[in-house]
Amino acid sequence: MKYYFLIILFFLFSQIAKGQQPKSVKDFGYTYISFNYKNENVEILVKSKNGEELIQKPLFFFCQGSLPIPLIKYNGSEVYGVFPFNPDSLTEKYHIVIVSKPFTPLIADTKILSPSFNYIDSSGKFSKGYSERNLLNYYVERNIKIIKYLQSQSWVSKTQLVVAGHSEGSTIATGMSYKSKRVTHLIYASGNPMGRIMSMIGQGRVHETYQDSVNLGEEEIKYWEDVVKNNNDMDDSKGDTHKATFEFSEPPIIQLLKLKIPVLVSYGTKDESAAFNDFMRVDFIRKGKRNFTFNPYVGTEHNFFPLTTDNKLNYDIFNWDKVANDWLKWLDKH
Repeated sequence: MKYYFLIILFFLFSQIAKGQQPKSVKDFGYTYISFNYKNENVEILVKSKNGEELIQKPLFFFCQGSLPIPLIKYNGSEVYGVFPFNPDSLTEKYHIVIVSKPFTPLIADTKILSPSFNYIDSSGKFSKGYSERNLLNYYVERNIKIIKYLQSQSWVSKTQLVVAGHSEGSTIATGMSYKSKRVTHLIYASGNPMGRIMSMIGQGRVHETYQDSVNLGEEEIKYWEDVVKNNNDMDDSKGDTHKATFEFSEPPIIQLLKLKIPVLVSYGTKDESAAFNDFMRVDFIRKGKRNFTFNPYVGTEHNFFPLTTDNKLNYDIFNWDKVANDWLKWLDKH
């Protein structure tokens, strides 16, 4: 199945709160907003500092990674974090916004989800509603509309608008920053500036060997040829639709190069996309792009976990909070 596995799995990287099982969004410590987009309900969560929900602050809009994973997940008395990082430091200065995936429950018991916490139907597939909207242009246009609405609220300051994205979310965040003049700062984390298909080919190359009868990288290139030939195909029987892959494979570096706002690029040097971020860094130095800051996390992978000497993930070292704190330090300077 052609899923893009460079994703953020919130349930692995978030703190788990224990206690009596909450029943509503408010019980989880979030403000819930229902937004109408193209006559459909879009569910939004806002994380604010406790007691300062109505205090005017700018927005920090976070675009999560791929797949239909509910934002709030629980298992008995265990509640898994919405963000991969502790949001408390960011809420000192911002209201943090995150939007639920289309046709995906906002809150779900992990018992009804797949082992990877995806929301799937009885046949093991994503819902048709999700697949039809799981497109780059849909997310970008929807999120820009949401920002316009939120910035009309009395508790939102228009002085600054930070858009951050991780993995797939970095591509969405780039599109938002390119198309909306409201965005003042972009945080581009663990993205591939050359597009999704290059990550897929890279993964194939890493896992293929000299003795393989099937060259995984070559298979991905053949898949890409079919995607380009049928780039409006919405068949989701093998995972992402061709249209989704085509849109997310447009190299974000094209839009990134044109941005004039401050941009922070965060990536692990052991990520399979690290070379592309290094290339962007070298190329932008050559082009004199002074509005970019690059934060490479040496020896870490896609989700900033370090690798052991035998290339296994070291889950004992959790770097996401450090990454988020580095974002805040960068914002303070810019």
